[in-house]
Amino acid sequence: MTPSPHRFHIPVMGTGHSADSPIRVGHLGISSVISLVDDILLYRLSKHYREEYGLPVFKVSANEPDARAKRITAYLDTVHEIVETRFESTRNQSFFEDNEKRHYFELLPDDCELKQDYLRLLAMDDGPERIALAKDLTDRMSPGSIDVNIMVKLDRRHTNGHGQPLGPEFSDAKAALRGFANSRPQSALVLSAGINRDLIKLMAVLPNFYRNEEGVIEKKLILKVSDFRSAMLQGKVLAQLGLEVAEYRIESGLNCGGHAFPTKGVLMPAALKEFQEKRSQLTTSLQPAVKKFYDKKGWNFPESALEARPLLSVQGGIGNHGEAQRMYRDFDADLTGWGTPFLLVPEATCVDHSTLESLKDAGDDELYVSHASPLGIPFNNLRTSGSELCTQEQNERGEPGSKCSKHFLISNTEFTEEPICASSQQYQKLKLEEIEKMDVADEEKQRLRTGVTEKSCICDHLGNGALISLGLAEAEDAPQAICPGPNLAWFNRTYTLKEMVDHIYGRGECFVPEDRPHMFAKEIEMYVDQYIEQSGCCHSPAEVKALKQYRTNLEEGMELCLTIAQGEALPGENLASIPPCVAEQKTRIEQADAVTTT
Repeated sequence: MTPSPHRFHIPVMGTGHSADSPIRVGHLGISSVISLVDDILLYRLSKHYREEYGLPVFKVSANEPDARAKRITAYLDTVHEIVETRFESTRNQSFFEDNEKRHYFELLPDDCELKQDYLRLLAMDDGPERIALAKDLTDRMSPGSIDVNIMVKLDRRHTNGHGQPLGPEFSDAKAALRGFANSRPQSALVLSAGINRDLIKLMAVLPNFYRNEEGVIEKKLILKVSDFRSAMLQGKVLAQLGLEVAEYRIESGLNCGGHAFPTKGVLMPAALKEFQEKRSQLTTSLQPAVKKFYDKKGWNFPESALEARPLLSVQGGIGNHGEAQRMYRDFDADLTGWGTPFLLVPEATCVDHSTLESLKDAGDDELYVSHASPLGIPFNNLRTSGSELCTQEQNERGEPGSKCSKHFLISNTEFTEEPICASSQQYQKLKLEEIEKMDVADEEKQRLRTGVTEKSCICDHLGNGALISLGLAEAEDAPQAICPGPNLAWFNRTYTLKEMVDHIYGRGECFVPEDRPHMFAKEIEMYVDQYIEQSGCCHSPAEVKALKQYRTNLEEGMELCLTIAQGEALPGENLASIPPCVAEQKTRIEQADAVTTT
């Protein structure tokens, strides 16, 4: 896996919206991430793209042993084959025509050596020197990485055709891991949503997660985290089994897309500062443990690997070039992730027309942190999505809940021995009947009912937009869910890939207005929202203690943001928005505390 010359990547977005992003942008050197949650969706996409590119279509029956893993492998191999084909075609083109090869180089950041050598080539006269440089530049081209994401907590167990439980190695996360391990791309696995020790144990018996005889790791590991403690904890668990982390992907707990995993009030700048101060520990504390494992196995561990320095990337709410530069300059980040803005770039992501129109029109009122996920985890949502409208219509008809066709998010055992989904008709019927029998005020009953019926079938709906966009489903039969972050409110049209990349690198027009609040200001507001919500249901001594620590962390983070705001703004940064935001949010905290104490 050759490192990309780009300083950004496209993170995972739902189960479908970035599922074919490597096919769209990989040949141009841009890395992106595919979700491995929905193997049914990926199998349909595999058939579609194999037919489109004239590749032989093969069948993986749902009844085959290890079908989930095989379907995931089949899709990743399909993507790899198409990206390689498109990349080789791009490499073979001329530098001096308007084509994909020229597009590849024009997208590169201006300060990278490859781009500078390309510009030097264009200025040269024809002759042996130009021919030699053209060959050198072509040899140095590399496709974007076909990375994948496993949300480790989604690890549903399975039964065979006779209802007998299958072994734990066939659970969802482990089958997805095996599907990736058996696939052709030399790329990275992004592990998100915490730690799954059983998954790591399976990883430890898969050789391509370790260094080969040449010292190369074919399948690299990326950890998505929101604080340094979590990074070290997970890194140590992996290191004890000889597994190295190639990159720590630091994401805002709330100012992001998809499911939100809020910290205990620790704001992104505070987390980044700790990573910056303690970054060396990610090497000095972990690499010796990796070497010890290799020595015990009798494997070769290059001495140079003891100094291996994992990359640090940052994502969640970055909206302009100046904010990205802040990550590089102040916190030593190597890369940034840009997810939500790429939902408006049809060249990069797979979003159906209706949803795309809703995204263009969405403002702060339409973008919100919802309780739509049946997992009980905050979920960034769009009020005007097909999924939300469908859920609302079901409730108005008196038919709440979904049919639960895919079962990826089943986890509730309140009423059944076998887990069921909190978005399902079965669960919601039982739960609503229980609420009706409660001896509580009508107002409280209505609040409880809403908490049940606002759950949506996101495991199915998140893939529908891709199917509709590719002509594999009809919009009226396939409600579309989408999970943008609040940053989307400031992007109000569709963009070409070149426009968005130029925006990221600060070339040409900035697409967000000057009065857009700084990403740090938006995160502060979102964490105060959560603080107020938690303070309203904080009763036990342990809860009160946790809330106090949350407030302490939040206030320390706000002070750090004020310090940053005193410095000079980078191009496009609205540092001036931070002080009034802090003042306003401190007032909201005090008001919430006053209500709680009375």
